[in-house]
Amino acid sequence: MSRMTSSARPFLNRRLAEFGTTIFAEMSALAASTGSINLGQGFPDTDGPEEIREAAVRALREGRGNQYPPGPGVPELRTAVADHQQRRYGLSWDPDTEVLVTAGATEAIAAALLGLLEPGDEVVALEPYYDSYAACIAMAGGRRVPVTLRPHDGAFRLDLDELRAAVTDRTRLLLINTPHNPTGTVLTREELAAVAELAVERDLLVITDEVYEHLVYDGTHHPLATLPGMRERTVSISSAGKTFSFTGWKVGWVTAAAPLVAAVRSAKQFLTYVSAGPFQYAIAEALRLPDSYFDGFRADLHRKRDLLGEGLRAAGFQVYQPQGTYFITTDITPFGEKDAYAFCRALPERCGVVAIPNSVFYDDPDAGRAQVRFAFCKKEEVLQEATARLQGLAS
Repeated sequence: MSRMTSSARPFLNRRLAEFGTTIFAEMSALAASTGSINLGQGFPDTDGPEEIREAAVRALREGRGNQYPPGPGVPELRTAVADHQQRRYGLSWDPDTEVLVTAGATEAIAAALLGLLEPGDEVVALEPYYDSYAACIAMAGGRRVPVTLRPHDGAFRLDLDELRAAVTDRTRLLLINTPHNPTGTVLTREELAAVAELAVERDLLVITDEVYEHLVYDGTHHPLATLPGMRERTVSISSAGKTFSFTGWKVGWVTAAAPLVAAVRSAKQFLTYVSAGPFQYAIAEALRLPDSYFDGFRADLHRKRDLLGEGLRAAGFQVYQPQGTYFITTDITPFGEKDAYAFCRALPERCGVVAIPNSVFYDDPDAGRAQVRFAFCKKEEVLQEATARLQGLAS
């Protein structure tokens, strides 16, 4: 006969005690239970290119990837990633030693932090941040130090003096996300040059999350690894989900100098070991699509950004125009509201729309207390219906 343990010690590891259910799962469940339009979680409501889906089917039928693929990823995908980086950015990577395939960018972030941090190391991260950053830093025993992107002239900006001041003798690495989720900020080449100068001066490692690299509408994406002194100290992360609209396939990758990839791989091999075998072959083909695909995809999302932004302004929101990603951050104070979490919990009943409260992406929730994020990676008719429903808020 079994009995419950009498230990007073909590079951959950104390490093994870502050993290509950992810906000994306909570809000997506709310959308499903209320029949609301889900503009919260960032996934498209249409699949990516048909030829890429057929490439996955072909790989399945031909038996490619149905058994364990190589730990670092199939050679075809590692070569395609290297070729893509060379063609787009002039970055040269050895596909055998400087490219690692992961279970999406989320695993890449986890493996990089677990592989590169010692307990007590400080990680300077741009705030607000994707929620897995904080959890992964905690699991690695690190200490997160936020540097807040603040609204200025209708957009969010990085204070370089604040970034420099956040670095101490205990800082191990900088965690940089550009294009930035959730604010849509795209760091300029001048801002990245200042980040690079700081990293070289203080001998810091840098992890860059670049999953929205192909979704920049204003400005240009500049990989940090292209700047002087950064190739040997930067772990660059991207993935197929946001670029090709197959988020469920969970195919991501790391590019970095061989010693850094080896460190990340040492942690990754004990997480998933391998994943997404047949899908890796399909994404290898996707990365070789012509520039017209990437240009057309970006133009489509650009149009949807403007459509949703106009609708949100008409509904009464203060809108911060995103330069990249597929999210728009808004401010709800024009409605006399101050609590984004309460606002988002009530929004499905009020309007039949689900959004995400940005306050969950801050160490200091007051910094984003009145901010709400909407995703525009949906069909145009869905965005039009959502904005029509939101018009009722003004009254």
